[in-house]
Amino acid sequence: MQASPQQAAAQVRFDRHYPVAVEKVWRAWTDPQALSRWFFAGRPGAVVEAEIDLRVGGRYRILTRLPDGETHDVGGEYLEVLPQRRLVFSWAWRSTPERVSRVSLDFVAEDGGTALHFVHDRFFDDEACANHECGWRPAIDKLGTVLLQPDLQEA
Repeated sequence: MQASPQQAAAQVRFDRHYPVAVEKVWRAWTDPQALSRWFFAGRPGAVVEAEIDLRVGGRYRILTRLPDGETHDVGGEYLEVLPQRRLVFSWAWRSTPERVSRVSLDFVAEDGGTALHFVHDRFFDDEACANHECGWRPAIDKLGTVLLQPDLQEA
């Protein structure tokens, strides 16, 4: 199914600056243990499983659990992997595998830290875009908090 021009234009975009080295921000996205600390807004125990095969063509999978026990399973394939510079991957929920979208991350060293340029696009429809924005916003905010914790910085 081809997306309409309106669907193709829908995207979630965040630009953030974190006062830590690019390596730390990269690790937060590419190390399963680090990702588990902030993904799904970083609720303790929310990430049940995180698997990452970090290479072009490699796959990832993140299984999360809500407080009521409901699980959500998302995964995809890495499309671009330029260490500490760019990461692009497909994104599809197990419950709707036909609705594949794309996440693109650019990591830029600047101003004594890292600029993260986040774009999630190619949504099935505007509602999916809005729902993902509601999910990403607290997760991206939590990422900023987690990056300042000493144990993640030392890795």
